[in-house]
Amino acid sequence: MKRLCLVFFLLLPALAALAQRHAVWSRGGMVRSDTTAKRITLIFTGAHHADGADAILKTLRQERVKGAFFLTGHFVENYPHIVRRLVRQGHYVGSHSYGHLLYFPWDGSRMNVTREEFEQDIRKSDSALEPYGITIEKAPYFVPPYEHYNDTVSAWAADMGLKLINFTPGSTSNADYTTPQMKNYRSSQTIYENILSLEQREGLNGHLLLFHIGTVEARTDKFYRSHLKMLIRELKRRGYKINNLKKHTL
Repeated sequence: MKRLCLVFFLLLPALAALAQRHAVWSRGGMVRSDTTAKRITLIFTGAHHADGADAILKTLRQERVKGAFFLTGHFVENYPHIVRRLVRQGHYVGSHSYGHLLYFPWDGSRMNVTREEFEQDIRKSDSALEPYGITIEKAPYFVPPYEHYNDTVSAWAADMGLKLINFTPGSTSNADYTTPQMKNYRSSQTIYENILSLEQREGLNGHLLLFHIGTVEARTDKFYRSHLKMLIRELKRRGYKINNLKKHTL
């Protein structure tokens, strides 16, 4: 038995490398993990709002799955009790930057920050997370603020030991923050149907589904309240496992 465990341990790097060969990358960041495995990662980002924390944690606990939470330094400082709960309950917690900076305009014309400013922001994020036992070595994955990045941001992050990841395009899961006044508004029911429709057409192997821990008050149709549990149960029914980033790397 010990010999088998040793063999498995020695094979882990090779298995991880093989999984990454089947991943999908965009602008230096991973946007989909192993496409050969029926695994999905549930990502929750937190910057300004935390109204969904209780409901999300209750659902994850009831369904016995773990989430991957990416928090800004501001969020960590404003909601330390939530961070403690996440750590205590065994969820993955990583950086979403410190100040939720827009690294460059939406038209991609230029950088809004210098490399020095980027690194300073990441170091402040590290300092905010460190008291909870969260370090880059233990939690290397990084979701950029606004889920907006380019090759330059990916390279800067990699030089600091971070592995940039982002949501898998196509599911519209990340539209759970939108309000009816926005052009890109999607209701919770529409998001739910879009995810399952995509699964039926193409499958969701390796998908990174991104949601928000909280939204503005104008978003009264809260996905975490009305559809998260239903989605997890349906994905399980269709044979998917929810990835635990603390135990199963991307």
